Amino acid sequence: MTDVLNPVDIEKAIRSCSDRIANGVKVCSDTYSAFLKADHEFDQAFARAYMDYDGAAHERKFAAELATAKEREARDRADVAYRYADRLARALENELRAYQSIGASVRSMYAVAGVGVGR
Repeated sequence: MTDVLNPVDIEKAIRSCSDRIANGVKVCSDTYSAFLKADHEFDQAFARAYMDYDGAAHERKFAAELATAKEREARDRADVAYRYADRLARALENELRAYQSIGASVRSMYAVAGVGVGR
């Protein structure tokens, strides 16, 4: 079953979507900031582990990778959270455009029917 939308419903949906987009800006900013922090912490931990390894030079990288698995996992979780927030923000922008398009169609339909055009 398809919902029948009137201009008021569409306006409410547009306003709600716009509010969600506005709130999403902070979410994206916060999650990106968390990713940058986790990425920096991983880089620092990796460099320390690399320099602290007391063995053959060719083994340093592998030892550092093993020693920083926790930091890498935290960085990866932060990256996933940011990418999710970013994709959601883009989806909301597409949703807004869809509501705007529906709104234009409904206004056109009402105008053709002679409803709400100054009568």
